[in-house]
Amino acid sequence: MSNEPTSADLTVHDGEHALPERFEDPGLGPHVARVGDTDPAAAKRSERQVVAMFGLSVLGTVGFLVAYFVVPADGTVEGVRLSNLLLGLGLFLAMFSIGIAAVHWAKTLMSDHERVEARHPQRSDAATREAAVAVLQEGAKDSGIGRRGVLKGAVVSAVALAPLSIAVPLIGEVGGDWNVSKFRHTVWTKGRKLARDPNGTPIKASEVTVGSVFHVIPEGLEEEEHWIEEKAKAVVLMVRLDPAVLKEAPERKDWSYEGIVAYSKICTHVGCPVALYEQQTHHLLCPCHQSTFDMADGAKVVFGPANRALPQLPITVDDEGYLVAQSDFHEPIGPSYWERLK
Repeated sequence: MSNEPTSADLTVHDGEHALPERFEDPGLGPHVARVGDTDPAAAKRSERQVVAMFGLSVLGTVGFLVAYFVVPADGTVEGVRLSNLLLGLGLFLAMFSIGIAAVHWAKTLMSDHERVEARHPQRSDAATREAAVAVLQEGAKDSGIGRRGVLKGAVVSAVALAPLSIAVPLIGEVGGDWNVSKFRHTVWTKGRKLARDPNGTPIKASEVTVGSVFHVIPEGLEEEEHWIEEKAKAVVLMVRLDPAVLKEAPERKDWSYEGIVAYSKICTHVGCPVALYEQQTHHLLCPCHQSTFDMADGAKVVFGPANRALPQLPITVDDEGYLVAQSDFHEPIGPSYWERLK
């Protein structure tokens, strides 16, 4: 009998302890039956629960479609909020219920026996492929869907209807307004007063102190048709800086007034509202993706994914000392789109 150690006896040392070179495969532990495996009543109860969740998904899809057609966004703040709330609840129930139902089905009704199979080359021979098909058929049998007609109907209905919550709004936009030229312009016009957001009161230059920040909209905005959409394009952030720190391109020297500058609040990355101003650095931060703009230097990008400066609104004062726009923005506001490379 040889006294040579076997591979199972070989050890390595970590300086203090002798450790085995390899560990034996412990294998799978004994299978523990679930309540539904031994109690038909419990299995039936789980089936009813899964059916109920698929049914809830169907109701969510139907609710989404009803909200889409019956409670459309009418242009008012209250209408938009109610429409978004109902659409969101319907979409949540439609998708979340399918996921919960699938998880509960897998945990309570499908076979939970663990199987170990050796790995083989990807391409198998015909016999192995036939065996794989047989295993899939066996899995379908283990799932119990074949003998549970109500469950089968529930899952088919939920999965078939759920895509409607996405498809119907998309189809509804076919033939809609695809005029992208409207993104090139806002309601700012020559002589239109700058007003506080949201109360709409005009702003005098004398009211703007160095370091102060104003959220600005055009005066009389609510009188505009589709004023919410117009506000989304026209919102401005205005600050007053010490003229000594203000860097202005020669062609923009007359776009500000005694250190007061106004820039679009719409981030040039993906359109989030940029409104976090740091007084000491003159930096303006987008809360969505941390793009940072230097208000003292043409609102140029100093950090983050945005690759364009914020568009500047040319301003001046009228005879009464109110701040007014000289014109609309000289470039499209917001992120790039297919007719604009940057």
